[in-house]
Amino acid sequence: MKQRLVFMALILNLQMLYGQDAAALIKEGEQWEVGQNEKNAMEKFKQAIALEPTNVYVLCKISELYSRIGNRETSKSDRDSYYNNAVNYAKKALAIAPSNDEANVSMAIAYGRIALTKSGKDKVSLVKEIKHYADVALVANKQNFKAWHILGKWHYEVSNLNLVEKTAVKLFYGGLPEASFKKSITCYEVAKKLKPGFVLNYLELAKAYYKNNETEKAILQLHTLLALPNTTQDDARIKNEANQFLKKWR
Repeated sequence: MKQRLVFMALILNLQMLYGQDAAALIKEGEQWEVGQNEKNAMEKFKQAIALEPTNVYVLCKISELYSRIGNRETSKSDRDSYYNNAVNYAKKALAIAPSNDEANVSMAIAYGRIALTKSGKDKVSLVKEIKHYADVALVANKQNFKAWHILGKWHYEVSNLNLVEKTAVKLFYGGLPEASFKKSITCYEVAKKLKPGFVLNYLELAKAYYKNNETEKAILQLHTLLALPNTTQDDARIKNEANQFLKKWR
């Protein structure tokens, strides 16, 4: 009996130690992310998930980082590998918590990245999935700014579908929910209110305003964007793109 109690105490101590280690690794990952070093952040989160395989927060973090890092890859094969990993980690999170807003957002982001590399039927099938996951996320949490941003992007991209893609929508899916640049703007504006420092949202909002023939509002978003501090590894690139649009739209 005494040996059994000692064994149980040892197991409990090991579990506590692993929990503390995982928490420390998560904190380190968050610090690397704030420091705009996403590869180091992902490495720490992957070490944490090895200790806590069912940690939905960490699974979502890894998925999103795969999506973001993959978007910067110049090699198609490397990019696709990152995106596939993003989907796989989002699937793991959804398997544990199918209604979790961040798990659904992670999947929507991953599919969104992949959709931008596709055309025709392949793109259309992903477009449908993206909206599904964004909608589920907002049912769970109306304050999820990323979900609103994704919906804004969804409306923008659906409004921009070419003739072949629009035909594919009707042929294979009987159509999609109504989309417009105006609805895109509405969603981006909600995201902006919820997360005023989200640099990418201003760029996408500017593009939607421009497409909706509201050039002055589009330019205002770009100026606001350029005055914000960089908070992600992509923000410098986003600001460079904003400057390019300013040159074109003035």
